[in-house]
Amino acid sequence: MTRTALPQLLRPRALVPGDLVVVAALSGPLAAGYAPDLERAVAEIERMGFRVRLAPLLEAGRHRWWSAARPDEIAKEFNGLLRDPEVRAIVAHDGGHTVFGYLDLIDFDAIRADPKPILGYSDISLLHLVLYARTGLVGFHADLATPGLGGYWQRASAAHREELRKLYSTLLTGTEAIGALPTGPSWECWRTGRAEGPLIGGVINRIVLAQATPFALPLERFDGAVLFWEELGGHASHVWNYLQILRHSGILDRIAGMVVGVPEAIDGLDSPDGSPTLAEIVLDVLGDRDIPVLGNVETGHAGPNLPMPVGVRAALDAEERTLSLLEPAVRPHPTPERAG
Repeated sequence: MTRTALPQLLRPRALVPGDLVVVAALSGPLAAGYAPDLERAVAEIERMGFRVRLAPLLEAGRHRWWSAARPDEIAKEFNGLLRDPEVRAIVAHDGGHTVFGYLDLIDFDAIRADPKPILGYSDISLLHLVLYARTGLVGFHADLATPGLGGYWQRASAAHREELRKLYSTLLTGTEAIGALPTGPSWECWRTGRAEGPLIGGVINRIVLAQATPFALPLERFDGAVLFWEELGGHASHVWNYLQILRHSGILDRIAGMVVGVPEAIDGLDSPDGSPTLAEIVLDVLGDRDIPVLGNVETGHAGPNLPMPVGVRAALDAEERTLSLLEPAVRPHPTPERAG
């Protein structure tokens, strides 16, 4: 059987000051009460030196069921942004429960022709996984606009907010590897060891569900990867079962390391009735797989996010509690040809 070649890593073009960043409703709606948070998010992006525009579907109070609009409407707007040469990056306003509804409507050719940074987590992590699988696009698993830049960031200290602003700006504009990400006090070594490999991950339920679709990542994509994941809500037993699915699928036998985000609102964790910790759940499913595991990293729903660019090589040292980006997430601008 002939094996289909995997797409090469597709880096977006580096942003420059003054570039247009569009905030779009790629999944959930904007509740009227969160409109001020969106305004604060816009201000944060502008402080990074970019122009900002809101996509038309991002209208306070507009919704269709649990979504900002019908899936085909969201796909139409998203594809328009992908095709618009003036738009240099897209930031999802929020997560939600809609991306599965329009995976088959995405213009993948537009992404290949003009790759752009797409930022977000939660339901948007599904988008990163699928675009990486189909085109090789680097996905920017990073803070959403409304709950992140306009919410969590505003509750952080001024120094931490400035650190995040510089980190995000450098990731989007810099063509050199960032190196070590800022280590947080919550980081824990759950299993010692070192690993280097491409970052792949997102919300664990989206990773599992994506693998059940025609848009699944080929298993070879997980060879030597550093798998990062987090989860919001549900029960500890759900997480245990998601990890068991990754075990059955062979993914846990292929990865080189694991980074686990801070859990958020998961019932049945570390309670007085003898419930397990998240570390115990992870190590229980991993069994004797000798891979490093770094736990309680700021990636996901629990607060301001460290950016985790999907597809970019990273180095993990669990015992030293370090995670470093070994490659840039964007590519340089083409050098103009000089007249002869």
